[in-house]
Amino acid sequence: MSADEAVRPPALRAGDQVAVVSPSGPARPELVTAGVALLRSWGLRAVPAPHALDRDGYLAGTDADRIADLNAAFADPAVRGIVVTRGGYGVQRIVDRLDLAAVRDDPKPVAGFSDLTALQLALWRGARLAGVHGPGAAWRPERTGPAAAESLRNALMSVDPVVVKRDPADGTAGVSRPGIATGPLLGGNLTMLASTLGTRDFPDLTGAVLLVEDVDEPPYKVDRMLTQLRRAGVLRGLAGVAVGQFVRCADRWPTSVADVLADRLGDLGVPVLGGLPIGHGQDQLSVPVGVPAALDVAAGTLTVDPAVR
Repeated sequence: MSADEAVRPPALRAGDQVAVVSPSGPARPELVTAGVALLRSWGLRAVPAPHALDRDGYLAGTDADRIADLNAAFADPAVRGIVVTRGGYGVQRIVDRLDLAAVRDDPKPVAGFSDLTALQLALWRGARLAGVHGPGAAWRPERTGPAAAESLRNALMSVDPVVVKRDPADGTAGVSRPGIATGPLLGGNLTMLASTLGTRDFPDLTGAVLLVEDVDEPPYKVDRMLTQLRRAGVLRGLAGVAVGQFVRCADRWPTSVADVLADRLGDLGVPVLGGLPIGHGQDQLSVPVGVPAALDVAAGTLTVDPAVR
Protein backbone atom coordinates (compact mmCIF):
# COMPACT_ATOMS: atom_id res chain seq x y z
CA MET A 1 0.00 0.00 0.00
CA SER A 2 1.35 3.38 -1.00
CA ALA A 3 0.27 6.75 0.29
CA ASP A 4 0.71 7.96 -3.27
CA GLU A 5 -2.46 6.02 -4.10
CA ALA A 6 -4.60 8.56 -2.24
CA VAL A 7 -7.05 10.61 -4.28
CA ARG A 8 -7.17 14.14 -2.94
CA PRO A 9 -10.29 16.08 -3.96
CA PRO A 10 -10.14 19.84 -4.56
CA ALA A 11 -10.11 21.99 -1.44
CA LEU A 12 -13.36 23.76 -0.66
CA ARG A 13 -13.53 27.46 -1.50
CA ALA A 14 -15.88 30.25 -0.53
CA GLY A 15 -19.03 29.92 -2.61
CA ASP A 16 -18.85 26.12 -2.86
CA GLN A 17 -21.95 24.09 -2.03
CA VAL A 18 -21.62 21.58 0.77
CA ALA A 19 -24.16 18.83 1.42
CA VAL A 20 -25.02 18.19 5.07
CA VAL A 21 -26.11 14.55 5.35
CA SER A 22 -27.11 12.13 8.12
CA PRO A 23 -26.06 8.60 7.16
CA SER A 24 -25.95 7.32 10.76
CA GLY A 25 -27.90 8.35 13.86
CA PRO A 26 -30.56 11.06 14.13
CA ALA A 27 -29.36 14.63 14.66
CA ARG A 28 -30.93 17.33 16.81
CA PRO A 29 -32.26 20.12 14.58
CA GLU A 30 -30.86 22.93 16.71
CA LEU A 31 -27.35 21.45 16.53
CA VAL A 32 -27.57 21.05 12.76
CA THR A 33 -28.73 24.68 12.52
CA ALA A 34 -25.62 25.71 14.47
CA GLY A 35 -23.36 23.64 12.22
CA VAL A 36 -24.90 24.96 9.03
CA ALA A 37 -24.41 28.51 10.33
CA LEU A 38 -20.74 27.73 11.07
CA LEU A 39 -20.14 26.37 7.56
CA ARG A 40 -21.88 29.36 6.03
CA SER A 41 -19.70 31.69 8.10
CA TRP A 42 -16.75 30.28 6.12
CA GLY A 43 -18.42 31.34 2.89
CA LEU A 44 -19.68 27.86 2.05
CA ARG A 45 -23.24 27.23 0.84
CA ALA A 46 -24.23 24.53 3.33
CA VAL A 47 -27.43 22.76 2.29
CA PRO A 48 -29.03 20.04 4.46
CA ALA A 49 -29.97 16.94 2.48
CA PRO A 50 -33.70 16.13 2.18
CA HIS A 51 -33.55 13.53 4.99
CA ALA A 52 -30.88 15.15 7.18
CA LEU A 53 -33.32 15.63 10.07
CA ASP A 54 -35.25 12.37 9.73
CA ARG A 55 -35.57 9.89 12.57
CA ASP A 56 -36.33 6.18 12.46
CA GLY A 57 -35.63 4.89 15.95
CA TYR A 58 -31.86 5.01 16.45
CA LEU A 59 -31.32 5.77 12.75
CA ALA A 60 -31.54 9.06 10.87
CA GLY A 61 -34.34 7.79 8.65
CA THR A 62 -34.72 4.64 6.61
CA ASP A 63 -31.76 2.91 5.03
CA ALA A 64 -33.13 3.79 1.59
CA ASP A 65 -33.41 7.49 2.39
CA ARG A 66 -30.02 7.75 4.05
CA ILE A 67 -28.12 6.11 1.20
CA ALA A 68 -30.14 8.13 -1.32
CA ASP A 69 -29.02 11.37 0.31
CA LEU A 70 -25.41 10.24 0.39
CA ASN A 71 -25.31 9.00 -3.20
CA ALA A 72 -27.12 12.09 -4.45
CA ALA A 73 -24.47 14.28 -2.84
CA PHE A 74 -21.68 12.32 -4.53
CA ALA A 75 -23.44 12.42 -7.91
CA ASP A 76 -24.46 16.11 -7.91
CA PRO A 77 -21.79 18.19 -9.69
CA ALA A 78 -22.98 21.28 -7.81
CA VAL A 79 -21.99 19.69 -4.49
CA ARG A 80 -18.28 20.15 -3.81
CA GLY A 81 -18.05 18.63 -0.32
CA ILE A 82 -19.95 16.53 2.20
CA VAL A 83 -20.11 17.08 5.96
CA VAL A 84 -22.08 14.53 7.95
CA THR A 85 -24.15 15.64 10.93
CA ARG A 86 -23.09 13.06 13.51
CA GLY A 87 -22.13 9.46 14.14
CA GLY A 88 -24.17 7.13 16.29
CA TYR A 89 -24.93 4.02 14.27
CA GLY A 90 -26.10 3.18 10.79
CA VAL A 91 -23.40 3.54 8.13
CA GLN A 92 -22.60 -0.16 8.05
CA ARG A 93 -26.22 -0.89 7.09
CA ILE A 94 -25.91 1.16 3.89
CA VAL A 95 -22.22 1.29 2.98
CA ASP A 96 -22.42 -1.60 0.52
CA ARG A 97 -24.80 0.51 -1.58
CA LEU A 98 -22.39 3.41 -2.05
CA ASP A 99 -22.21 4.66 -5.65
CA LEU A 100 -18.45 4.30 -5.86
CA ALA A 101 -18.46 5.08 -9.59
CA ALA A 102 -19.84 8.54 -8.75
CA VAL A 103 -17.22 8.94 -6.03
CA ARG A 104 -14.43 8.09 -8.47
CA ASP A 105 -15.86 10.31 -11.21
CA ASP A 106 -16.04 13.42 -9.02
CA PRO A 107 -14.04 13.07 -5.77
CA LYS A 108 -15.19 15.35 -2.94
CA PRO A 109 -13.94 15.87 0.60
CA VAL A 110 -15.99 14.04 3.23
CA ALA A 111 -15.80 15.05 6.90
CA GLY A 112 -17.01 12.98 9.84
CA PHE A 113 -15.87 10.66 12.60
CA SER A 114 -17.08 7.98 15.02
CA ASP A 115 -19.54 5.74 13.09
CA LEU A 116 -18.36 7.49 9.92
CA THR A 117 -15.06 5.61 10.19
CA ALA A 118 -16.93 2.83 8.34
CA LEU A 119 -17.70 5.27 5.52
CA GLN A 120 -14.12 6.56 5.37
CA LEU A 121 -12.83 2.98 5.15
CA ALA A 122 -15.26 2.13 2.34
CA LEU A 123 -14.29 5.26 0.41
CA TRP A 124 -10.61 4.39 0.83
CA ARG A 125 -11.14 0.82 -0.28
CA GLY A 126 -13.41 1.60 -3.21
CA ALA A 127 -12.00 4.88 -4.49
CA ARG A 128 -8.79 5.56 -2.53
CA LEU A 129 -10.49 8.78 -1.44
CA ALA A 130 -8.69 10.73 1.28
CA GLY A 131 -11.05 12.02 3.96
CA VAL A 132 -11.24 14.18 7.06
CA HIS A 133 -11.67 12.65 10.52
CA GLY A 134 -13.33 15.54 12.33
CA PRO A 135 -16.49 16.80 14.01
CA GLY A 136 -19.80 16.73 12.17
CA ALA A 137 -22.29 19.47 11.40
CA ALA A 138 -24.47 18.73 14.43
CA TRP A 139 -22.32 21.32 16.16
CA ARG A 140 -21.87 21.38 19.94
CA PRO A 141 -20.08 24.65 20.69
CA GLU A 142 -19.64 23.75 24.37
CA ARG A 143 -17.41 20.82 23.30
CA THR A 144 -16.13 21.86 19.90
CA GLY A 145 -14.98 25.41 20.44
CA PRO A 146 -13.04 27.83 18.24
CA ALA A 147 -9.95 25.58 17.99
CA ALA A 148 -12.05 22.65 16.76
CA ALA A 149 -13.89 24.85 14.28
CA GLU A 150 -10.69 26.33 12.88
CA SER A 151 -9.13 22.87 12.62
CA LEU A 152 -12.08 21.57 10.59
CA ARG A 153 -12.05 24.64 8.36
CA ASN A 154 -8.34 24.22 7.68
CA ALA A 155 -8.71 20.52 6.91
CA LEU A 156 -11.40 21.23 4.31
CA MET A 157 -10.25 24.54 2.86
CA SER A 158 -6.45 24.61 3.18
CA VAL A 159 -3.68 22.62 1.51
CA ASP A 160 -1.32 23.07 4.45
CA PRO A 161 -0.14 20.00 6.39
CA VAL A 162 -1.97 19.35 9.65
CA VAL A 163 0.12 19.17 12.83
CA VAL A 164 -1.44 17.76 16.00
CA LYS A 165 0.48 17.95 19.26
CA ARG A 166 0.23 15.64 22.24
CA ASP A 167 -1.92 17.05 25.06
CA PRO A 168 -0.02 16.23 28.26
CA ALA A 169 -3.27 16.50 30.24
CA ASP A 170 -5.03 13.82 28.21
CA GLY A 171 -5.56 10.46 29.89
CA THR A 172 -3.65 8.60 27.18
CA ALA A 173 -0.67 10.99 27.10
CA GLY A 174 1.48 8.44 28.92
CA VAL A 175 0.87 5.76 26.29
CA SER A 176 4.14 5.90 24.44
CA ARG A 177 6.79 3.89 22.65
CA PRO A 178 9.71 5.90 21.24
CA GLY A 179 10.56 6.38 17.62
CA ILE A 180 9.51 8.00 14.36
CA ALA A 181 7.01 6.42 11.99
CA THR A 182 5.84 7.39 8.53
CA GLY A 183 3.05 6.00 6.39
CA PRO A 184 -0.56 6.61 5.42
CA LEU A 185 -2.76 7.55 8.37
CA LEU A 186 -5.61 5.05 8.46
CA GLY A 187 -8.25 4.13 11.01
CA GLY A 188 -10.29 6.23 13.38
CA ASN A 189 -12.87 4.89 15.80
CA LEU A 190 -11.67 1.63 17.35
CA THR A 191 -15.16 0.13 17.66
CA MET A 192 -15.80 0.68 13.96
CA LEU A 193 -12.40 -0.77 13.04
CA ALA A 194 -13.20 -3.92 15.00
CA SER A 195 -16.70 -4.04 13.47
CA THR A 196 -15.25 -3.74 9.96
CA LEU A 197 -12.81 -6.62 10.46
CA GLY A 198 -13.66 -9.44 8.07
CA THR A 199 -15.43 -7.21 5.56
CA ARG A 200 -14.02 -6.08 2.25
CA ASP A 201 -13.56 -2.56 3.63
CA PHE A 202 -10.96 -3.37 6.29
CA PRO A 203 -7.72 -1.80 5.02
CA ASP A 204 -4.31 -3.34 4.59
CA LEU A 205 -2.44 -1.70 7.46
CA THR A 206 1.02 -2.78 6.32
CA GLY A 207 3.24 0.30 6.50
CA ALA A 208 0.43 2.47 7.88
CA VAL A 209 0.17 4.72 10.91
CA LEU A 210 -2.96 3.49 12.68
CA LEU A 211 -5.26 6.04 14.33
CA VAL A 212 -7.44 4.81 17.21
CA GLU A 213 -9.91 6.64 19.46
CA ASP A 214 -13.18 5.79 21.20
CA VAL A 215 -15.91 6.80 23.65
CA ASP A 216 -17.99 5.07 26.33
CA GLU A 217 -16.09 1.78 26.07
CA PRO A 218 -14.79 0.31 29.37
CA PRO A 219 -11.18 -0.84 29.43
CA TYR A 220 -12.01 -4.53 29.06
CA LYS A 221 -13.91 -3.84 25.83
CA VAL A 222 -11.00 -1.80 24.47
CA ASP A 223 -8.78 -4.76 25.40
CA ARG A 224 -11.16 -7.14 23.62
CA MET A 225 -11.18 -5.09 20.41
CA LEU A 226 -7.42 -4.64 20.28
CA THR A 227 -6.91 -8.32 21.08
CA GLN A 228 -9.28 -9.24 18.26
CA LEU A 229 -7.27 -7.13 15.82
CA ARG A 230 -4.04 -8.68 17.07
CA ARG A 231 -5.34 -12.24 16.78
CA ALA A 232 -6.57 -11.51 13.24
CA GLY A 233 -3.01 -10.52 12.34
CA VAL A 234 -3.97 -7.15 10.89
CA LEU A 235 -1.62 -5.19 13.16
CA ARG A 236 1.50 -6.96 11.87
CA GLY A 237 3.51 -4.64 9.71
CA LEU A 238 2.20 -1.41 11.18
CA ALA A 239 4.54 1.58 10.97
CA GLY A 240 3.17 3.21 14.13
CA VAL A 241 0.10 3.98 16.22
CA ALA A 242 -1.47 7.39 16.89
CA VAL A 243 -3.65 7.24 20.00
CA GLY A 244 -6.46 9.77 20.18
CA GLN A 245 -8.99 10.53 22.89
CA PHE A 246 -10.62 7.70 24.85
CA VAL A 247 -13.51 9.49 26.52
CA ARG A 248 -15.50 8.08 29.44
CA CYS A 249 -13.68 4.77 29.02
CA ALA A 250 -13.65 3.63 32.65
CA ASP A 251 -15.45 1.18 34.92
CA ARG A 252 -15.23 -0.01 38.53
CA TRP A 253 -11.99 -1.94 38.01
CA PRO A 254 -8.60 -0.36 38.79
CA THR A 255 -7.20 -1.06 35.30
CA SER A 256 -7.40 2.13 33.24
CA VAL A 257 -7.86 2.42 29.50
CA ALA A 258 -4.32 3.84 29.34
CA ASP A 259 -3.08 0.62 31.00
CA VAL A 260 -4.88 -1.42 28.36
CA LEU A 261 -3.57 0.67 25.46
CA ALA A 262 0.00 0.46 26.77
CA ASP A 263 -0.30 -3.31 27.19
CA ARG A 264 -1.97 -4.12 23.85
CA LEU A 265 0.02 -1.65 21.72
CA GLY A 266 3.34 -1.45 23.53
CA ASP A 267 4.75 -4.77 22.35
CA LEU A 268 3.94 -4.35 18.65
CA GLY A 269 7.47 -3.08 18.13
CA VAL A 270 6.46 0.24 16.56
CA PRO A 271 6.35 3.87 17.76
CA VAL A 272 3.22 4.73 19.73
CA LEU A 273 2.12 8.28 20.55
CA GLY A 274 -0.78 8.88 22.95
CA GLY A 275 -2.53 12.02 24.12
CA LEU A 276 -3.55 13.32 20.70
CA PRO A 277 -6.68 15.55 20.83
CA ILE A 278 -8.47 13.57 18.12
CA GLY A 279 -11.81 11.88 18.74
CA HIS A 280 -14.78 12.44 21.03
CA GLY A 281 -13.12 14.73 23.57
CA GLN A 282 -13.07 18.42 24.30
CA ASP A 283 -11.86 20.56 21.40
CA GLN A 284 -11.27 17.59 19.11
CA LEU A 285 -9.07 18.43 16.15
CA SER A 286 -9.53 17.31 12.55
CA VAL A 287 -6.98 15.18 10.71
CA PRO A 288 -6.84 13.91 7.14
CA VAL A 289 -6.96 10.13 6.70
CA GLY A 290 -5.62 8.10 3.81
CA VAL A 291 -2.65 10.41 3.20
CA PRO A 292 1.00 10.36 4.32
CA ALA A 293 1.67 11.07 7.98
CA ALA A 294 4.70 11.29 10.25
CA LEU A 295 4.59 10.34 13.92
CA ASP A 296 7.39 11.76 16.08
CA VAL A 297 7.09 10.48 19.62
CA ALA A 298 9.95 12.55 21.06
CA ALA A 299 8.47 15.75 19.65
CA GLY A 300 4.95 14.63 20.57
CA THR A 301 3.58 15.42 17.12
CA LEU A 302 1.52 13.84 14.39
CA THR A 303 2.01 15.62 11.06
CA VAL A 304 -0.38 14.74 8.24
CA ASP A 305 -0.43 15.77 4.60
CA PRO A 306 -3.62 17.57 3.49
CA ALA A 307 -6.64 15.53 2.37
CA VAL A 308 -7.35 18.11 -0.34
CA ARG A 309 -5.37 19.71 -3.15
